[in-house]
Amino acid sequence: MDKQQQYKRVFGNIDKNGDGKISPPELQICIGKTGGELTLEEAEMAAVLMDSDGDGLLSMEDLVKVMESANEEETINDLKRAYKMYGETEGSGCITPKSLRRMLSKLGESKTVDDCKMMIAKFDVNGDGVLSFDEFREMMA
Repeated sequence: MDKQQQYKRVFGNIDKNGDGKISPPELQICIGKTGGELTLEEAEMAAVLMDSDGDGLLSMEDLVKVMESANEEETINDLKRAYKMYGETEGSGCITPKSLRRMLSKLGESKTVDDCKMMIAKFDVNGDGVLSFDEFREMMA
């Protein structure tokens, strides 16, 4: 099942009356079923924030945008945690050849500092010999 089919399935489960839109009460029920708590007023505010056509209801496209945005944010947070693990051994706030070698060693990969310099050089856009978070994110894409 591809993402679009998954989104349609989720949308169909939330859109109880089948009108092709998710109303604030439907959103409130959905959040409640997933263990969250949302007042009707909060559901109405959420619908207004996520609604792209101003009718106070969420379309399939609105739901997809919200879900993809949440997925992207989660991915960035995961990358930040990984980046911190690789770079924290030096305390420099970036991934250096030495910090990369240490982390790879912890993962069971034996590399020399020169190997790590070459690995970093492939993604080191500004040529400073280390990986910034943006360079690391590009490498992981």
